[in-house]
Parts: sequence; C-alpha cells; structure tokens
Amino acid sequence: MVILGLNYYFHDSSSCIVKDGQLITAIEEERLNRQKHTREFPILSAARCLKIAGLNYSDVDHIAVSIKPKHNWGKKLLFLLFNIAGMLKSGNLMRFVAYHLGHTYLMQRNFWAWYREHWGSVSKGPKVHFIEHHLTHVAGSFFVSPYKEAALLGIDGAGEWATTWVGHGKDNNITRISENFFPHSLGSFYEAVTQFCGFKPNYDEGKTMGLAPMGNADVYKEQVEKIISVDKEGRFKLDLSYFNFQYLANKRFSDKFVKTFGQPRKPNEPFQNRHQDVAAAFQKVLEDKVLEICNILYNKTKADYLVIAGGVSLNSVMNGRIIRESPFKDVYVMPAAGDNGTALGAAYYLYNGILKKERTYTHDNPYLGTEYSNDEIKKVLDGAKLSYSYEEDVCGKASDLLEKGKIIGWFQGPMEVGPRALGSRSILANPAFPDMKDKINAEVKFREAYRPFAPSAVVEAKREFFDLDEDVEAPFML
Repeated sequence: MVILGLNYYFHDSSSCIVKDGQLITAIEEERLNRQKHTREFPILSAARCLKIAGLNYSDVDHIAVSIKPKHNWGKKLLFLLFNIAGMLKSGNLMRFVAYHLGHTYLMQRNFWAWYREHWGSVSKGPKVHFIEHHLTHVAGSFFVSPYKEAALLGIDGAGEWATTWVGHGKDNNITRISENFFPHSLGSFYEAVTQFCGFKPNYDEGKTMGLAPMGNADVYKEQVEKIISVDKEGRFKLDLSYFNFQYLANKRFSDKFVKTFGQPRKPNEPFQNRHQDVAAAFQKVLEDKVLEICNILYNKTKADYLVIAGGVSLNSVMNGRIIRESPFKDVYVMPAAGDNGTALGAAYYLYNGILKKERTYTHDNPYLGTEYSNDEIKKVLDGAKLSYSYEEDVCGKASDLLEKGKIIGWFQGPMEVGPRALGSRSILANPAFPDMKDKINAEVKFREAYRPFAPSAVVEAKREFFDLDEDVEAPFML
C-alpha cells in the first residue's frame, strides 16, 4: 500500500511517501522552490518524493491531506456573526471572508487541478482522505512515536478552527479530552509579541524565543499573566482586548497592548530593554501555562509519556521545562513538528488510525530527503569552478579545521526534514573560541547578534554537557 501525504493548506507545504507502513521519504516544498515557509502547493516535493521512492503517480493507492476544509464551518460563521461589528470597525470584514472562503476555494481548486493532471478523474485515481488538521499533528505524531500509550497535546495558531487539542493515545486508538477554538490561541498569543518585538509573525517566533533570555520576565510577568487563564479541563482563554489577530488584522496587538507594554519595536530598530523584558514575560507565561495544561493532562491520563505537536511545540525552551518539571518521564516531538510534519501525520493517521493497520514504524530518523552522489557533487563543483580536494579521512580533516577555528559547511547524506539543521546540511564551528557565536551571526548568517546556536555532542557524553536525565533523548534540537 502506497500513501502520498500532503500538507498545502496553511504554510510549510510538504509531501511524503509511506509504503506498507514505512516512511520512505519526506520533503518540504521550501527546499525545492527556495521560498522559506512556502504556501505554494507541493507540486515539486510530491514529484521528488515519488522519484526517490522509485514510484509513479499510478502506484499511489491513497492520498492523505492534512486538512478537512469544511470542518468547524459552523463555529466560523458564529464567530463572524458575533464579531461583525469589530471587523467592520477594523476594516477587516472582507479580509476575513476572503481568507476563509476564498483561500479554501483556491487551495481546493489547486489540489483538484493537480489531481486531474496526474490521474484524470477520481474514479481512476487514488482515494483522497481529508483529515482534521490537529489529528494530523498530534495523533499522527503519536502513531510514529516510540510509545504504545501517551498523553497527546497539539498546540498551534489554528487549524480548521481549533487551536489546541488535548487527548490520549493507546495502540491504534485516539481519544479527545478537550479542544480550544480560535481566537483563544497560544500560537496567536506568541505571534502578537513576535510582531511587537519587530519580527515577522507566524515566521520569526524562534527569534522571540531567542530574545527572551536577554530580558527580565519579572518586569511584565504579572501583566501578561492577566491575559490568559487555564480551566480544569486544560482549556484556556485569552483577554482579547489586548489583541487584533481575531479580526485577521495586519497588526496582531491592540492599542491596549501598546498602552500596557509600550511602543513596539520597528524592524531593524535597536532593541530596548523593554522589548526584551516583554519577550521574556510572554515566553515565561507561555511555558507556565503549557506546564499547567500538561499537569492537567497527566492527571487525566496517568500516561508516562507525552507527545506534543503543532507550531508551538517548536519552542524548545518550553519543551525543556516540560521535561524537567512535568510528571511525564519523557516527551516525543517529531523532527518536523510544525505544519511541515502534517503530511507525515496525515499519512499515518490514515494508515494506523483509519485503516487500523499495525503500528510498525518509529520516526527517529529525520534524514529522509534528497541525496547526492560524489559524481553529482563533483559536477557541481567543477561547474562553479571552485577549487577542492578529495579527502579519504573527512572527519579527521574536519576536526583539524575546527581546531584552527575554521567554520565548516557540512553536507552529507539525505537532507533533513523539519526546521532544524541536524548534521546533513549544517554549519559546524568550535565553541571553544569565545567569539565564534558572534562571528557566525555577523559574517555567515547575517543575523541578530543575540541569536543562539545548538551545541551537539555524542549521546554517550550527554550527561557531561546537558542537564538531562539518563533516559531522556533529545536528538532533534527540539
């Protein structure tokens, strides 16, 4: 059985191939069209996945899509009716209608045009399964996790309308405990402070997470805590008077937000202490509230392990606190835990959750993309007229260069899936040189000086360098 998994509805478009329960390949469209966080339909990645798997379009039995376009339409219409005055006042009524009607129409038109191009008609082609977005996030992650039973937590900006999904997984069965719905969204909560700090929302949240340690969370923590509350079911509510994102406004935060926290930073302006303190407070409150939800989830499930997915699960500082402070023994975060991984999640929710096939695969290998031979690499180097040498002892040569303070572009094997560079496409440098972080940020990455890097060590030495329990694994920089 061949399943083609697709994510195309929101951002980070991607494709994967699952054959008889095994993940053969997974590629993000951005790696091929060179548009970071691309929203383009994954034409290139779908074709590349089939090529890597040695398959034709005619070999595909099922297509699993990480969205159920008509899901929760009633909730969307009710929200529109109750908030129409605010949308008229903010001038965003047509924007709301165009996004939720027009976007859905365009995305589905693109899908069916692509489908007809390769299979003609539905009667001739593979069966299509549109799957609820949060199920592709968290249930799909559970099915490829190493756990037979786990608590499940999905957190992002929004799916079809849900923003958080809390549940329990055992074997092939998924049970939902509670859901949060837009506009009460932890993802949007964090997007607002990302924009306030002068970054691009729904794009640069990692910059906000990196900025937070520069500030003092206590300066604004009390004010931020008033914005969000968590109930006994693990649901939360935001004080929406601080935000505009609920109207799909370009400016995610309201005048009240500015009155409370001061003037926002414009892009490329210097950081003031206040911006760092606000970032620190929002980061700290996000961690605290997710920990509160995790404790509730543990008390309801008594599961030893937690699976977390969705864009907010890319917040590795938050995940570290869950590991250290929650009752769970360990946490599984898929390498592509954001929307890029929902192509995988859709395929496995179909295979294990809907078709009830036996769980035989654990996703512990992110190296699933394109691979190149030495001859192909040599051809590119010759074409670029670069000088090069062929080394038999590549690791020995690399360690000599690192010891001298050189910076290495390391390229090997199949490309990683997910947002982290994990050794196949990575920049390597020696942290023993005190100025190395600043040098890479300024001269190689051309980015903010505060931005951190992830240290890497062999697993046998993890206790020497990292504050982790012996049985906790952290292989995906998440």
